[in-house]
Amino acid sequence: MRACVLGTGSWGTTFAQVLADAGHDVVLWGRSEAVCAEVREAHTNSGYVPGVVLPERITATTDARAALAGASLVAVALPSQAVRSILSELPDAVEPDAVVVSLMKGVELTSDERMSELLAEALRVPAARLAVLSGPNLAGEIAQRQPTTTVVASISTETAQRVAHACATDYFRTFTNTDVIGVELGGAVKNVIALAVGIAQGKGYGDNTKASIITRGLSEATRLGVALGASAATFAGLAGMGDLVATCASPLSRNHTLGVHIGAGMSLDEAVAVTGGTAEGAKSCRSVLDLARRHGVTMSITAAVVAVLYEGTSVEDMVRALITRPPRPED
Repeated sequence: MRACVLGTGSWGTTFAQVLADAGHDVVLWGRSEAVCAEVREAHTNSGYVPGVVLPERITATTDARAALAGASLVAVALPSQAVRSILSELPDAVEPDAVVVSLMKGVELTSDERMSELLAEALRVPAARLAVLSGPNLAGEIAQRQPTTTVVASISTETAQRVAHACATDYFRTFTNTDVIGVELGGAVKNVIALAVGIAQGKGYGDNTKASIITRGLSEATRLGVALGASAATFAGLAGMGDLVATCASPLSRNHTLGVHIGAGMSLDEAVAVTGGTAEGAKSCRSVLDLARRHGVTMSITAAVVAVLYEGTSVEDMVRALITRPPRPED
């Protein structure tokens, strides 16, 4: 099979490796000619996956149409807020029978749309040919071929199975699901919760605080998901608790790292510069909160992150506001 991965960042490059290790020829697309040339000529992408030698089955180009030509699987690993502008002129370049896979974990700011909804519009792909992939998938570990699991969701069981088989290797175990909404929202909300955990850690708070944020954060994600039609059970699985734990606990998580810097006293701009790469939670927290408010769902931790990042609230005031809320039944 010929596959295309749009995005030469750490996750896009790593997923290209997964596909190549599964036996497929892969074309990476990116905007940087220097990065693409390094992938083609040295079989490395030192800026995003340092120390990793990529399979020779992977090549790279800055020509998106050339990358998409002949690809029966198209994986999209772009910054969530840039997807629409990048892909809007490419729907005619996608093969008519290709499956499109979202590797992204965010909600678009201008529309509050999930990434599968956005891809369906931008690439004019029917929902039955769309899939989303999520789970405890820290790119740095997978690039080292450390074992992990993931879940592939699509409204079409056939599509989910097709993608799952395409990326199955001896270190990348795949499961399938039909709950696209739950899998996507689990991935989007966990980035926001990881920011909150990082902020608390950067401020010097310990494991009780971390465990409290993770647990209540999972509750927030579940409430929002159920309100939008997802299954609560999805949030107890790989795309929910699995991804949440990995992202909130690991220094490899950009969202967690960004939060640590903010908790330690940096501004958002300073923290973004030091962290490097894309921390989706910082972009998506406002759209996640807007989505929750539109559906009448309370998300206190998400609101607190938005307040610290964009409304000038101090970390101390954020914690105080969360802790002093009145008692109520646990959900």
